[in-house]
Amino acid sequence: MNRMHDDNLSWEALLPPIFAAAGVDCGPTLTVEPLTGGVSSDIVRITLADGRLYCAKRALSKLKVASDWQAPLERNHYEVAWLRRANTIVPGAAPRVIGEDQAHGIALLEYLPAEDYVLWKAELLAGRADPEVPVAVADALGRIHAATLNDPSAAAQFPTDHLIDALRLDPYLRFTAGRHPDLADRILAVLETTASTRLALVHGDVSPKNILVSRRDGHPVLLDAECAWYGDPAFDGAFCLNHLLLKSIHLPAIGDTLLDQATAFASTWLGHFPASLRAEVEARTATLLPCLMLARVDGKSPVEYLSDENRQVVRDRAIPHIRKPPADLVHLFDSLRSSR
Repeated sequence: MNRMHDDNLSWEALLPPIFAAAGVDCGPTLTVEPLTGGVSSDIVRITLADGRLYCAKRALSKLKVASDWQAPLERNHYEVAWLRRANTIVPGAAPRVIGEDQAHGIALLEYLPAEDYVLWKAELLAGRADPEVPVAVADALGRIHAATLNDPSAAAQFPTDHLIDALRLDPYLRFTAGRHPDLADRILAVLETTASTRLALVHGDVSPKNILVSRRDGHPVLLDAECAWYGDPAFDGAFCLNHLLLKSIHLPAIGDTLLDQATAFASTWLGHFPASLRAEVEARTATLLPCLMLARVDGKSPVEYLSDENRQVVRDRAIPHIRKPPADLVHLFDSLRSSR
């Protein structure tokens, strides 16, 4: 029996009403199989009797990480809202939402099979750094940010300051500040700037592990928008760029390539903002990025692929830029390139 966490009802009991509300005949039987990979949700693949496939996910109250990390369950509803809104702005940029059970915190989504999509993280870790992918991701992300700039309807739909704090600002920045008392004032100042900036609709977890790339046409699909927030788009830009920078350290053979791709990502993404906003968005991104680099080795959610030696390399490269923030992203990337 596939039981829901903190619930006596099984997936098999909970799913048919969601299908029915969505106008989908799921038939007399369905098969539910757990999927792996996430730390914040139970995720399953559903196979109907006629072979149709779907995906369902439900948020966990305690995330599957070593540190004690609690998070509000209502984030599932805001994820659904982000997926729907993103798809209206950039069709295909997110999985299609089939239905939702808000009472039980379940999202029913289209299933994107491995034969049709590759995971960007897996490609990068295998040394396959397709230069078109970061540009396509930056383009989709920039279009979503641009379409929601100073949008009161988006701001009203995502009153999720408490979620971004619980899921991102506290475990990444506040926790890391506690591990580095000599940097705490600077990191906490960055946290305050990020938390108080309300400019556009933010995904909050733009990571290669959450991005599928179509084998057919290369378009990216952004998954796992549980951190959706109306706030500072610099967070999305810095969060994604951080993964390219960390992998440039982990994969020295393609390190310069990944730094080139970070530059291309930044140029494409920033190009979607009005000229009057670009410099300030870039400055906040360049200031936040070194803090996120340090957070991914000393925060509550360290990346799993870095060796102890490379974790120290990240500290050595990030800390000087936390003490003295770079003027812009070009200066940061050039500094990282020269220290390779």
